Amino acid sequence: MSIEIRPARDDEMGQLGLIGAYVYAGAFGDGEDNIITQSNRAEWTLCAFDGPDMVASYSTLPFTMRANGTAMALGGVSTVGTLPEYRRRGLLRKFTERSFADMRERGQTVAALWASQAAIYQRYGYAAASALCRYAIDTVDIRLLQEPAPDLTVARVRLAEAFDDIRDIYRSFIKDRIGYLHRSKPLWNGNALAEQEASGPVNVAICRDGGGQNVGYLVYTLRANKVDNQARSQEIIVRDCAWLDVDALRAMWVFLSKHDLVGRVTWQGAALDDPAPELLAEPRLLHTEVTEGYWMRVIDVEQALAQRGYTADGSLSLNIPSDPLAPWNEGTFRLDVTDGKADVSRTQDTPDIVLSSKTLSSAFSGHHRVTTLHDWGMVDGDLAAVRRADALLATRFKPHCPDHF
Repeated sequence: MSIEIRPARDDEMGQLGLIGAYVYAGAFGDGEDNIITQSNRAEWTLCAFDGPDMVASYSTLPFTMRANGTAMALGGVSTVGTLPEYRRRGLLRKFTERSFADMRERGQTVAALWASQAAIYQRYGYAAASALCRYAIDTVDIRLLQEPAPDLTVARVRLAEAFDDIRDIYRSFIKDRIGYLHRSKPLWNGNALAEQEASGPVNVAICRDGGGQNVGYLVYTLRANKVDNQARSQEIIVRDCAWLDVDALRAMWVFLSKHDLVGRVTWQGAALDDPAPELLAEPRLLHTEVTEGYWMRVIDVEQALAQRGYTADGSLSLNIPSDPLAPWNEGTFRLDVTDGKADVSRTQDTPDIVLSSKTLSSAFSGHHRVTTLHDWGMVDGDLAAVRRADALLATRFKPHCPDHF
């Protein structure tokens, strides 16, 4: 029997959950009604069926991403899985080809995913687009170079009463950044506010200035018997953190240091340009580890460049020689930015730089500078043009996404 590829129906979503449960070994739950199905809709899926049986799955979740001061639609690729007896048949490639065309039609000009294996997704033009920093520090080692302003206060607040406040802080915090997602209530509940029995209930602390304005928040859990220290066996896991003033971040670190029975504060998802190492007297005691974040793929070059925010004005023509999975990206595009707003059009002019769609994805996100990519042999063009591209595609902040999907 031939394999049929189509979206799942509502009555088939349980099969999607079971495939995810098997492929990801229960990481998202083992039953039909697990996290995979709870965060998905049938119309977002693309699945392979052998008769009535779902044998492979793929979803594109509709998100909005901050893009250096603007907002743009993003396709969040998720629940990618194939039962082992149906692998090596090109099903993922078929999903990818169809989904790229579907995303373009829906106006999702970029795609992103958390890669189970980089080798799989680099074949389809995805590039590493962010990084995560992990901190692990003892509370006794939290000593700041500069104390926060004395009128700043940090206090715990009941989650039910704090949600509107932390949501508003988050919106302000991400406004000019790149990579962060506009969080719906399900996205909040599935990441920052998700309760896990092993780590304990979710706590929220809000930082306020002398005028009573909210300027930062911490979302964290607190559990005993997590650290091999009889006197101080507790661990705080920071789940989410945002601040509108770096002094608020200082105040929140001081708040964490006041937990005298805590032997370790862990934060798994800090941004690469998080200022904490510059705030602490001994930053080595953060024991910082850097790991990859999510991966990005430019789906529609012309529209993605037009929708992104820019911090410098100028002009540039760039050429994508070949993009078999998204052939509409092939050709030369002229990018003109005035007052931070872009105009993009196709051109027959000789391009200033030449690069692949994968390399463009890396530069588009701000994860790597164009000059760096040029030095690595991934961008062709004279140095003046490369430097101009570097200035145009620069981002105010390092790309970051703390939310998994």
